[in-house]
This record gives sequence, structure tokens and C-alpha cells, in this order.
Amino acid sequence: MNKGELIVISGPSGVGKGTVLGKIMEKRKDFSFSVSATTRPPRPGEIDGVHYYFVTRQRFEEMIAGGEMLEYDEHAANYYGTPRGQAEEKRQKGPVLLDIEPAGAKQVKAAAPDAILIFVMPPSWEELEHRLRSRGDTSEEQIALRLQRAAWEMEQRYWYDYVVVNDDAQRCANEILTILAKNAKA
Repeated sequence: MNKGELIVISGPSGVGKGTVLGKIMEKRKDFSFSVSATTRPPRPGEIDGVHYYFVTRQRFEEMIAGGEMLEYDEHAANYYGTPRGQAEEKRQKGPVLLDIEPAGAKQVKAAAPDAILIFVMPPSWEELEHRLRSRGDTSEEQIALRLQRAAWEMEQRYWYDYVVVNDDAQRCANEILTILAKNAKA
């Protein structure tokens, strides 16, 4: 992998991106993970600065206005985005994984045309809904919003460089690592 490569992983809420990314990070210690900022409240067990930078809506909008965001998007009534400074700092050390939404992925591709964009699909719509409901920490209103958003996001997969299905997190992680290894040789 080239130093500073940006690798974007996208997929609908509940598809298991976090689990897949964790398995990738276990195998590739040279990768760093870009921590996103969000205005949503932390879920149980989430740590500020590790899982997300949890900020107020006002602070996030100040970051947008100040050009401090590499990319950002608003969905499910919350902002999500990548703070530019920490992404650039991590790029100096090696490849960076970004877990971001399609609108943000387009922003990254515009800023870094050599970024590799990978979309993670659920094995089925029913499985995606099951995964969202089984979390047990998401209201019915939020589930409905996330499913509505998921339908739009899955339509966006066609302009990604690669599409993988997360029917098994380890298999999916291995497929992504194979894609990245092939790109490194190109």
C-alpha cells in the first residue's frame, strides 16, 4: 500500500462495517482508522475520540464553516463527518480507512481521486432490518429513518470501485484485503 492512501468503506447502518473494519485492522497493523465526528449521542460503551468525536450540532456547523471537515453528511437527523486535521495527520503515517456515507465518499473521491471506494452490502434487506432491530438501542423511529436511508445508500453502490457482501464478517474483511492487495500491485 502506498503511504497516505485513503480507503473508503461505506454501507448502510447495520450492515456490520464496524465489525468488518475491526477484523481488517487486526490483520493490517499498518492501517490507521479515521475517527469521524458526529452530533448523535454516544451508544452504550462508545468512547469519545475512539468510536467517534461526539460534538454538538453548533460545534459541527462551526467545523464545516471553518473548512475543518474533509467530508460530511447529514442523515437520521445528525451530522457525520471526517475532521480534516486528524485524517491528514494519519495519512502521513500510512493508509487510512474511512467509514463514511456515500455523500462523503464522493467528497473524498473529489479531493483524492486515487482513493479506493468499497461499498458493503447486507446479504438481504431482511437481514439488514434484523441487524438494526437486534441492536436493542435504536428506537422504531430511528430504525425507520435508517431503513429509508439504507435504500438510498444501496442505490449509490454502482459508482463505487468495489461492492462486497457482508454475509460473514471475516470473509468480507478477507475479500476487502484481497482487493486492497491487488490495488497495491497495480
